[in-house]
Amino acid sequence: MKKFFTTAFIFGISLSLFGMQEATPAVTKSIFEGQFLAHLSLAIAAVGCGLAQGKAVAAACEGIARNPQAAGEIRTTMIIGLALIEALVIYALVAAFAIK
Repeated sequence: MKKFFTTAFIFGISLSLFGMQEATPAVTKSIFEGQFLAHLSLAIAAVGCGLAQGKAVAAACEGIARNPQAAGEIRTTMIIGLALIEALVIYALVAAFAIK
């Protein structure tokens, strides 16, 4: 649970900094503008995706090892889950392109 709250906190901070804009345009760009935050949010999404996919595959392998007769159902469910996890990173990529 601690990892979840830490990840949610970091994600919340990155989103709040991602959406900050000044009322008047500044002459110099801050580090928390445009491209930097787009790349940071994409990196955070990619790391989260990698961790989630690794955990999903490990759990599927363990489930297949415990019950080989259910291998087909477990594999199908795992592939659907991996596709949904990967879709979240694609959404982050689209948002990063929209910000740039």
